[in-house]
Amino acid sequence: MATRNISNRPRGVSQAKRDTLSFYLFITPWLVGFLAFTLGPIVASLGLSFTQYDMMLPPKYVSLQQYQRLFADPLFYTSLSNTLYIVALAVPTSMLSSFLIALLLNQKVRGMAAYRTAYYIPSIVPAVASAALWMYLLQPQWGVVNGLLRSVGLPAPGWLAARAWAKPAIVLVMVWGSGGTMIIYLAGLQDIPEALYEAAEIDGAGRWGKLRHVTLPLMTPTIFFTLVMSIIGTFQVFAVIFVLTDGMGGPLNSTLVYLIYIYRNAFVYFRMGYTAAMAWVLFMIILALTLLQFKTAHLWVHYEAERKPGA
Repeated sequence: MATRNISNRPRGVSQAKRDTLSFYLFITPWLVGFLAFTLGPIVASLGLSFTQYDMMLPPKYVSLQQYQRLFADPLFYTSLSNTLYIVALAVPTSMLSSFLIALLLNQKVRGMAAYRTAYYIPSIVPAVASAALWMYLLQPQWGVVNGLLRSVGLPAPGWLAARAWAKPAIVLVMVWGSGGTMIIYLAGLQDIPEALYEAAEIDGAGRWGKLRHVTLPLMTPTIFFTLVMSIIGTFQVFAVIFVLTDGMGGPLNSTLVYLIYIYRNAFVYFRMGYTAAMAWVLFMIILALTLLQFKTAHLWVHYEAERKPGA
């Protein structure tokens, strides 16, 4: 018996080595791609942020001059304030509208699959196509939206042609394409056990009571996830605004968001060192906001698995 165990040991060791080798072989393509196309550019951009580099001459080390120049740039604050405005308006609006639509689409009525498809389709329309569509809809003189407003006696805004209405118009376009968030909420709603609603009904809870005491607490992890992802994604909004404003961020820089200003410095002015510094400042802002959300999540996010015994 002892001889049999001894003879089996080398096989076990060799099998472990084969498993380890297989593991590293399988992750090698991803690892090479990560190092070459993700981690490598990240480290390179950090180094370039301390240089003056225009793609024509070799990078020249300038220490913190790019960051000093950035914080003295008026357009930096303009682009950052425009981005913060859109984040502050688009994130809660899209989250609230997506949640309300998900509540409606969670009802058991005939033809619900068609309704869900109709609400989700805008989120898969390419950004260029959706922007072109909304340029037509929001055209001040002959656009469909202003035509409908005039037909009911309401004033017709200038939308993308007016400084006061340009950012709200962009928020409208972004909310229109928030079907992905709606799908996440719908999945979360369908994961809530029916037994909890039945127990709430036995206790005398109506629709509002079930929404307040059952649906919302159990949906807080999903809401937290969409909040984090929505803020990160909205800070990086680019394609829709670039197409809607022809890359100019107008009128009068009212839609000059941070990523368009990064694009302008990189591919119009070829200030690669300056652009790298801008990218790292944006990274630090998003990182700080994300950490703040995780730090305060315990105040309002309810995880069923974290309930203490006897609670």
